[in-house]
Amino acid sequence: MRALRRVSPADHPGGRGLRRRIGGRAAAVLAAAGLLPALAMAVTTLPGSAETGTVVTAGDRCTVPPDRRIAEVQGSGTASPLTGQTVRVEGVVTGDFQRTDQLGGFYFQDPALDADPATSDGLFALARESVTDVRAGDRVLVTGRVAEFDGLTELSPVTAVDVCGAGTVRPARVVLPRAAGATYEPLENMLVTFPGPLTLTDHYNLGRYGEVTVAAGGRLFQPTDREGVDPALDARRSLLVDDGSTVRNPATIPYAGSPAVPRLGDTAPGITGVLTYGFDAYRLEPTQEIRFARTNPRLSAPLPVGGTVRVASLNTLNWFTTLGSRGANTAVEQQRQLAKIVATLQGLDADVVGLMEVENNGQTALQALVDALNAKAGAGTYQALVHPHPGGDAIRVAAIYKPARVTPVGAARSSTDPVFRRPPLIQEFRRAGGGQPFTLVVNHFKSKGCDADAPAPDREHGQGCYNDERVRQARAVLGLIESMDLPDPLVIGDLNAYGEEDPIHTLEQGGLTSLTKRFVPEPLRYSFLFGGLSGELDHALAGRRLASRVTGATIWHVNSDELRILDYTTEFNPPGLYRPDAFRSSDHDPLLVGLNLPGGRG
Repeated sequence: MRALRRVSPADHPGGRGLRRRIGGRAAAVLAAAGLLPALAMAVTTLPGSAETGTVVTAGDRCTVPPDRRIAEVQGSGTASPLTGQTVRVEGVVTGDFQRTDQLGGFYFQDPALDADPATSDGLFALARESVTDVRAGDRVLVTGRVAEFDGLTELSPVTAVDVCGAGTVRPARVVLPRAAGATYEPLENMLVTFPGPLTLTDHYNLGRYGEVTVAAGGRLFQPTDREGVDPALDARRSLLVDDGSTVRNPATIPYAGSPAVPRLGDTAPGITGVLTYGFDAYRLEPTQEIRFARTNPRLSAPLPVGGTVRVASLNTLNWFTTLGSRGANTAVEQQRQLAKIVATLQGLDADVVGLMEVENNGQTALQALVDALNAKAGAGTYQALVHPHPGGDAIRVAAIYKPARVTPVGAARSSTDPVFRRPPLIQEFRRAGGGQPFTLVVNHFKSKGCDADAPAPDREHGQGCYNDERVRQARAVLGLIESMDLPDPLVIGDLNAYGEEDPIHTLEQGGLTSLTKRFVPEPLRYSFLFGGLSGELDHALAGRRLASRVTGATIWHVNSDELRILDYTTEFNPPGLYRPDAFRSSDHDPLLVGLNLPGGRG
């Protein structure tokens, strides 16, 4: 979690000088005289007693009863009806997060629930261990002022924490999805348990802030990626889980235990912790260790697709030879990035590969990639095409191929239509020795990101900024296929459009068939993670005749399911996690298509 606490108890008005401890020698004398109960060696000055010098032991303080119940402090609304008042309440500690690298306080709860289900029976006390060090199970009486901090009801500042025995609290059982219209407010600051299985659906901030999202009923998908997605239901079956820490980029990653760091799709048998609120979202602070079972195992190679020719598509996530630009910042990072991309290409073992996000610096970046790949696969295994019109963007599309397996027919072509910010690369291939050709059309459509030049996004269609531009690009691709009379087109690439969005529908209505929709089961049909939702931005679509010769298609999930801290960068990633393998070589998953082309050899 990011720093939910922005101030310490001492920073609050009236927070200084209210607590002190008896020195060890004086305490021993008092204890020997029977004047200091062993239960509480600390003494606390009553509010206002600093002027009189009256000293009250914690044992005596335990006889001072509470003047409010926690439920009264919480109230039945989103804010406490007692905000600004000083109260004394009693409860059992359910979550201890007092350390300076944690939340700076603890959660405690009334073990005897009140009769109103609309009121919470838990509170957060902003009191570090230097005030009074508590543990889960301690029965405490806490005196403090009621406050609302970014939507969370708490006691702050706290002027007294008295440990007066022990107690137990049974966690409330919460089943996902929540009922329509229900909120977590009645459970704020309470100990709860969510029974499993709970699927890990987002880990984007795990390595940065210790946050993950889990959901009952499996992975969450983009609503425009497939039919039948209910965003409201998905929100109700989701739970944000935090780690109770304020440390950014920790050296030790939560939940990254044996056997390995978790992947999207892994599942937890259940989660128990305190339900709290921060950064505009309810979140769970675990009080028991969470272990994710590897229910989405890594595949060391893509699933077989058959065919006599294999074609792949891969977004390289800014493969640049110019350091400090969009890709690697240092030579070490560059070699780490290169090793991962090469491992991915080796695993795909495709005869033709369309690439996106390659630095637009002539053949320099592309050839460096081919050289590194051939150093592993064998000299001359791959060759690079020359893009006749790569455009003026910092990145471009590219293609490499195995000359022993396929032969280019004629020169590569492209388009000068200004609708393309990154013009497509068009190349006809046939198998080595002849046979029926097919035409590769590599694309990278305009991104969904909204910048200063972006038109106002149409919030009704939910397809992000520049959707109309992507539709125009899709129409332009269809126009190229027709005007150039391209034989058996295979349109591949990062189209920045999910499966049921307008650009994909435009291509389908123009006579192209989505091969992933045809061959990849829906639960596995995704290539990208954004906002905790999985979806397919990377596509392969074939013309009618070529579609009949497709033997299979698959998406190799080496990237979107993996933690981003496994990538090549060194700035924040724990060094022990890096491996020169395909996993987290990019943020997009590669896809692979098998074609059964007649004629030729190899």
